[in-house]
Amino acid sequence: MVLGWGDDVRRLPVSRVARHLEYNCQAIQRFVVRLSNVTIITEDCGKKFTDFLRIVARLRAADGCPWDRKQTPQSLKTYLIEEAHELLEALDSKNSQHVREELGDLLFLIVLLNQLHQEKSLFTMDEVLAGISEKMIRRHPHVFGNETSASDEELRKQWQAIKQDEKSAGDGEQTPFSSIPKTLPGLRRAQRVSERAARAGFEWPDPDMVFAKLAEELAELREAMAASSSQAVFEELGDVLFTVVNICRLSGNNAEEALNNTTEKFIGRFNRMEHDLKQVGSSTAIADSPTLLRLWQAAKELPAK
Repeated sequence: MVLGWGDDVRRLPVSRVARHLEYNCQAIQRFVVRLSNVTIITEDCGKKFTDFLRIVARLRAADGCPWDRKQTPQSLKTYLIEEAHELLEALDSKNSQHVREELGDLLFLIVLLNQLHQEKSLFTMDEVLAGISEKMIRRHPHVFGNETSASDEELRKQWQAIKQDEKSAGDGEQTPFSSIPKTLPGLRRAQRVSERAARAGFEWPDPDMVFAKLAEELAELREAMAASSSQAVFEELGDVLFTVVNICRLSGNNAEEALNNTTEKFIGRFNRMEHDLKQVGSSTAIADSPTLLRLWQAAKELPAK
């Protein structure tokens, strides 16, 4: 049996891939055990992973699953985002069984994405595993090398220095923001950019200055709205949001998580308000403003679930 389908595919015997996977799995096991005494990787980890590679390759075969056969790297982007967010919800639920299931769903998409590239002879899973193993070992000289343990701040600087060396060896001019994906959610990307700028020395001398900046940006937003300039409002809204993100960073908070938390509170309060209105044969669409405000205030005073 071979991994890959079609005339232009680099056909690799499963036995060869299995040998590489077994080697990689054993190597990773040795390193992971050094990282944590409670981490356990079973001896048949490589076999199970190879079996999974076979399953995904079979789905892509000429007589495989129509859905899997029609997928492309571009079509999988949406599913990757959805599955990643489902995993985030599972982590928030603290349900280990749910987390395990979502990890499997995400792993399937990763293996399928690898299979699509392997079919075009671009790279194999063996190369993916070798690459990430080498990267983790290279970036942790204090674990796998002769470097001594350091403080969290020293380790962060060491990590960044190693990453910068890796980038310097690549092509093109690199900036502090080059590795930040443009497809990140807006708040998350803004906070990453703000963090990198601060590390590069572009930081507020006094945190109180950020609040003065926020007041300035809000005043400019009011002016833009008064002038009915849609483009100016658009620009000023972005400035306000970016300034708020800086406040989140300086206070040690994650802007994305803070907004998600407030959104969840809003949903819970709104649902409670709707429930109370239904009890009296009403709804948010027909209730008057004083009633809505009263019920909203009552919902706010209830303990969060």
